[in-house]
Amino acid sequence: MNNQGATGIATAVLLISFILIGATAASVIMGGTGENTYEENYEEMLEEALDEISTYIQIKDVLGKYNSTPEEQHIQKIAILIKPLFSIDIDASELMIKLNNGQQVKMLYYNRQAEFIESHSLFEHSIWGNMTDTNFSFIAILDKDRSIIDYDTINDNTDMTYVILKLPEDFTMKKGDILEVTLFPSTGITKIITVEAPLPMKQIVTLK
Repeated sequence: MNNQGATGIATAVLLISFILIGATAASVIMGGTGENTYEENYEEMLEEALDEISTYIQIKDVLGKYNSTPEEQHIQKIAILIKPLFSIDIDASELMIKLNNGQQVKMLYYNRQAEFIESHSLFEHSIWGNMTDTNFSFIAILDKDRSIIDYDTINDNTDMTYVILKLPEDFTMKKGDILEVTLFPSTGITKIITVEAPLPMKQIVTLK
């Protein structure tokens, strides 16, 4: 890791320490009123911060697209917007993704397909036509040195790319379904995203 990354981690750890000290002080001042709730909130905040630091990957957006069938509306396409926390090389060719819907587990692998979004619509980009339900691709939003496009490497903290997945038929999501998506990067530890399909009020929805 370069000096910038190491300095960033040290600063982040120091910041988290101050947050914990402040949280403890606030809890004492509150005199125990709602103490459990405050503790739970701070624990969740700490867990999220440590998760980002240790994985080096930030999740900026998670979108899904509903498709209609004669039986129901379901989500088959998912796009996860990621960027590195620091300027550090993340080898996209070694990234793996695990899907877990509570009943089955499936692994997806990078198909070495990456393109700029340019003027294309995210879910209508032609790159989707090169995918199967066993792999994933990248649609780059910002990649100044073309490292993602040409070298399968996310290497700058300004790089932003959607990881796009075409869910297998038995993993498609309808309203209320929950899917656990785990990213296994070449650098850092795993990143787990749990998403739930919302009401299909729109064709394209944010997954939380």
